[in-house]
Amino acid sequence: MATLELNTENFQQTINDNATVIVDFWAPWCAPCRGFAPTFEAVSEKQPEIVFAKVNTEEQQEIAGAFNIRSIPTLMIFRDQIIIYSEAGALPGPAFEQLIEQAMALDMDTVRAEIAGQQGVA
Repeated sequence: MATLELNTENFQQTINDNATVIVDFWAPWCAPCRGFAPTFEAVSEKQPEIVFAKVNTEEQQEIAGAFNIRSIPTLMIFRDQIIIYSEAGALPGPAFEQLIEQAMALDMDTVRAEIAGQQGVA
């Protein structure tokens, strides 16, 4: 599946309409971002059931600001509209694939219960 470019018009709908979305926050001037791009693309080809998307932080400053992106590249994984992973830094292919396996193995009912418990405490 081709990588989707996200912007303010399609970001929320993409997150809401797909079970799993992996977002790469990047910028054209960022050497680590450019280095990670082929890995992101290659892994996306192996995972057709997951939406792989990119946010150009230079062009989409509103989205980057909303998610408090301070370093790029930053990877963010959404499952069922919940952010389950967010970390800056490029990953080598095998580590990225392992991260996806772990994300897909999460029991989202347990995640939702943990969130509800934390909100009850707050």
